[in-house]
Amino acid sequence: MVRKALFLDRDGTINVDTGYLYKIEDFRLIPGIVELCRAAVAKGYEIVVITNQSGIGRGMYTEQQFLELTEFMKSLFRSHGVEILDVFFCPSVDDSHEDRKPNPGLFLKAHDTYGFDMAVSASLGDKERDVLAGIRAGVGSNFLFSSSTEPTQATARVSDLKDLFELL
Repeated sequence: MVRKALFLDRDGTINVDTGYLYKIEDFRLIPGIVELCRAAVAKGYEIVVITNQSGIGRGMYTEQQFLELTEFMKSLFRSHGVEILDVFFCPSVDDSHEDRKPNPGLFLKAHDTYGFDMAVSASLGDKERDVLAGIRAGVGSNFLFSSSTEPTQATARVSDLKDLFELL
């Protein structure tokens, strides 16, 4: 059986990006993200989060605080009937680190861990680096979620998550 993933960035894609988010009380979902994930799961995708977390490397919060927020996020999705399979993160501030997006390391680790067919998988992020990492990892469909950034040749811009339902 072919396994495919919907790879999601966290800040600005799953939740409102407040800048170095680590407090549960500051976590707010992007409208439509749970419904998008539910639709993706119905189409056979597994949900995987791929996120840079340089706030850890910068000493702004601890890995333990990040993990606590991650468990909260996963339980919130679970309460809405969506299982997040896994969360891969990079705490490095070094842009040359293989796992820090736009490098493909975290995507490749997800592939190695779960055996996803990257060509039939999809990624969604709110920054060009999110999409570039997916492209570099061989992800077949890569979407930039933004209301202000123009799409590049290799990406499709999605200004409303409802638009993505049709593209998956």
